[in-house]
Amino acid sequence: MPASQALLVLVVVMLLQLAISTTTTKTSTNTSTATTHHDNISKAKTKTTLYPDFQLLNVKQALTETKTRPIKPSQYQELFKTNPNDSESGGKQKLKLVHRDKVSFSNKLHNHSHVFHARMHRDVKRVASLIHRLSSGSAAKYEVEDFGSDVVSGMNQGSGEYFVRIGLGSPPRSQYMVIDSGSDIVWVQCKPCTQCYHQTDPLFDPADSASFMGVSCSSAVCDRVENAGCNSGRCRYEVSYGDGSYTKGTLALETLTFGRTVVRNVAIGCGHSNRGMFVGAAGLLGLGGGSMSFMGQLSGQTGNAFSYCLVSRGTNTNGFLEFGSEAMPVGAAWIPLVRNPRAPSFYYIRLLGLGVGDTRVPVSEDVFQLNELGSGGVVMDTGTAVTRFPTVAYEAFRNAFIEQTQNLPRASGVSIFDTCYNLFGFLSVRVPTVSFYFSGGPILTIPANNFLIPVDDAGTFCFAFAPSPSGLSILGNIQQEGIQISVDEANEFVGFGPNIC
Repeated sequence: MPASQALLVLVVVMLLQLAISTTTTKTSTNTSTATTHHDNISKAKTKTTLYPDFQLLNVKQALTETKTRPIKPSQYQELFKTNPNDSESGGKQKLKLVHRDKVSFSNKLHNHSHVFHARMHRDVKRVASLIHRLSSGSAAKYEVEDFGSDVVSGMNQGSGEYFVRIGLGSPPRSQYMVIDSGSDIVWVQCKPCTQCYHQTDPLFDPADSASFMGVSCSSAVCDRVENAGCNSGRCRYEVSYGDGSYTKGTLALETLTFGRTVVRNVAIGCGHSNRGMFVGAAGLLGLGGGSMSFMGQLSGQTGNAFSYCLVSRGTNTNGFLEFGSEAMPVGAAWIPLVRNPRAPSFYYIRLLGLGVGDTRVPVSEDVFQLNELGSGGVVMDTGTAVTRFPTVAYEAFRNAFIEQTQNLPRASGVSIFDTCYNLFGFLSVRVPTVSFYFSGGPILTIPANNFLIPVDDAGTFCFAFAPSPSGLSILGNIQQEGIQISVDEANEFVGFGPNIC
């Protein structure tokens, strides 16, 4: 989202106030009122009165963004042109991130409603996949299933939401990859390919890379893949999922290039037979917490730290992804990173409660806690779009929001959303502030267009949260948009802000 429109309120143990004045107009009544917004950073107290109870949603701008036409793949490379001033600064490598809906791989007429329903369809599959993984038996069994679902999750499970461009091999061949904070593998389609889905760039050919080196069956890398096989001395993997998606291929060590940074001997999956859809991307860049992810393999070089900022499809700006401890920002609100031995791939955080306006929603903290069996808890996930909360928490949260938006005209539910509004004819509306209370004191108040989103181009907006079919909570990418998020695995912290995108 544009920096001038973003509202980020972080309540930490500091005292700082920044006032931003805005004006709201409603065309249906031909009246206007002036409202002042404050970005407050101050000490957390019991009542959520240290920041504004309400903020403005710019309806006109949100609807204008729904009409933004995605670019064609032929224009896609323009999004990733390197700017010498921002690709590397102070030893930090910054890559551009683009939402998949910003690019069209179809000749069909663009329709926001169609794009929205497709995104929700992917999202339902993604959430079902995560819950399946986290409800599976023992830790050892989980690790086997984890490797499998990680690889295919970017196809039909909906993890392919954000693209990054990297170089693969020597000399480097540029490829579009999707990032996934819940995946533990770097994977790409390879020649010879007996079955591959469509991608924008030519298939990667290992024969053209001087640095490609197959992994033997006796190597330590092959040992880390519990469901690996062996064929002619080469380590092979074959991963399938219940919906029929799969990938088969060989493991290899290869060189990856990020802008001007070269990383050698990265273990990747080289898929020769793949079924699924990355919507034009060549594969997956896993950023999970497991040993086979990009972060796990390069922990010594990156300090087990990365930072990212996601932007939505309708904006004209790009998000970013940075690696290394030097990318950790000064001034962020830091909260503890929670570990789940049963799910080492995922980044858990400790959420204590929810707020709407000046009210803290009456929900027990226990609803959001990770128990000793590895169930429940709150996962941050770049591949899930919509934030999910256990039903008891979601219903209390939703009801509090409805109670404070009685002045807005309601609309029927749409897709997975049960709380929607008809904002046709409005330029902007006043909505209650939505807040997350975290362990250690910080309170994150998210921008209005991160929780009330357009589902068509006719003025229907919905409260962008949904109940979880289990005890698991998921902080999705819609609620993460526009806010810099930093993961410092080495020191076990997650940071919000201070930058926006």
